[in-house]
Amino acid sequence: MRRVAVGTVLQYWSSGVEALLPDALQSQLGELTRAFWQSLPQLALSCLCLIVTWGVSRLVSWSIATLLRRARARRSLIEVLQMIASVGIWILGILIAMTITFPSMTPAKILTALGLGSVAIGFAFKDVFENFLAGILILLREPFRLGDYVESNGIDGQIEEITVRDTHIRQTDGQLVVMPNALLFKNPVTVRTNKDFRRTTIICGVAYGEDVDEARDVIAQAVKKLDSVRDDVRDIQIFAREFNSSSIDFEVTWWTGSRPVDIRASRDQVVAAVKRALDDAGIEIPFPYRTLTFKGSGLDGVFGQTQQSDGAGDRVSETS
Repeated sequence: MRRVAVGTVLQYWSSGVEALLPDALQSQLGELTRAFWQSLPQLALSCLCLIVTWGVSRLVSWSIATLLRRARARRSLIEVLQMIASVGIWILGILIAMTITFPSMTPAKILTALGLGSVAIGFAFKDVFENFLAGILILLREPFRLGDYVESNGIDGQIEEITVRDTHIRQTDGQLVVMPNALLFKNPVTVRTNKDFRRTTIICGVAYGEDVDEARDVIAQAVKKLDSVRDDVRDIQIFAREFNSSSIDFEVTWWTGSRPVDIRASRDQVVAAVKRALDDAGIEIPFPYRTLTFKGSGLDGVFGQTQQSDGAGDRVSETS
């Protein structure tokens, strides 16, 4: 009963609408309705084609992931190949669906139209496509990996995520920087954790009155005892560097972990150990100081000193 009532209402409504429309418009609506019903099987077949395309895309992506994981391929490479395969399958499926829906349109005509449109789209979205292609090349070449510490364009931090458009870098102060892949692709990138170990250097000075060879041996023994110093990777190097204003400076070089926190912790241990070792050995670590000599009878009462004057007048001299 309800279906009959609804059908009756729709029949009266359609007849009322047709009565209000002009004959020409009624004729056009009739033609559109007939065309729709005639093309309905083609639309259904096109929808079925898209559903099949979706299923094939999922199946191919799963197959690629399964095979490459067995081959122990990089995750970034798997994602790129999955994306390329899915895009290719969807383009093919959409072309077939459009050909079914519009029989007058051949794949050649569709590709020609897409080619002309892609030129305009390419100019409009130049930066987007540039970052997209740069992301694909970065994922394929893999110059750096997730977890690496990098420095580029004034940004220093750890790689958290790499996508086809941008790369997420977590700075050492906790801030997240989302950098477009085009910048990383076109500019130099320093990968600080490319290797497990990095060389670290400090400058240590001893007084001019100390024995240089003895000071070098004391520093070397102090550095070798530390756990953070990897003397099994490379030898510790200690070179007399230069004559400074108040000291002879040594350049102390050793190898430690490549992470920033490893380097800071190791440098802290080395500085403290060298300071203790030099103090225990009685070797002076100088600091800049000045000796002021005042010459003149008017200053004797101030400083409690009596100095001979050579008649040249008051004089102030500084020595370091």
